[in-house]
Amino acid sequence: MQLWRLYPERFRETAFSGVGGLYVASRWNHLGTEMVYCATSPALAALELFVNLDPIEVPVDLLMAAVEIPDDQIEQLELELLPSDWRELNSLVCRDLGSGWAASGRSAALRMPSAVVDGDWNVLLNPRHADFSKIQVAALKPFRFDGRMFR
Repeated sequence: MQLWRLYPERFRETAFSGVGGLYVASRWNHLGTEMVYCATSPALAALELFVNLDPIEVPVDLLMAAVEIPDDQIEQLELELLPSDWRELNSLVCRDLGSGWAASGRSAALRMPSAVVDGDWNVLLNPRHADFSKIQVAALKPFRFDGRMFR
């Protein structure tokens, strides 16, 4: 499966290390849980980053990575495990699910629904999983948002 990850160039060396989770809690991880967030399309990767940007700062140093992962390394979240309010910010249930998955070591990747685009999917990567090395960055290109998005 091909996945996508968008990130600032200054994080080029650590973009697939999961180190960000050591410093920031996000939708699917508690603070201290190493995790890499990817999307199933470049457009979703862009929107997932866009909703977290400061609206007065237009990033100019972004990189879009295309990532290849074997299909048999991806676990699918059972959607009935999600509470009805899972899209709420700072959901402890979501953080428990993602962090619990990472700690379990069951799979290298977990497919999760996107809170930004209903019906689309993100994929979490577990850098501590033994098969994480099978995940390859296939392409890396500069990316820019259309300036109209910041008007």
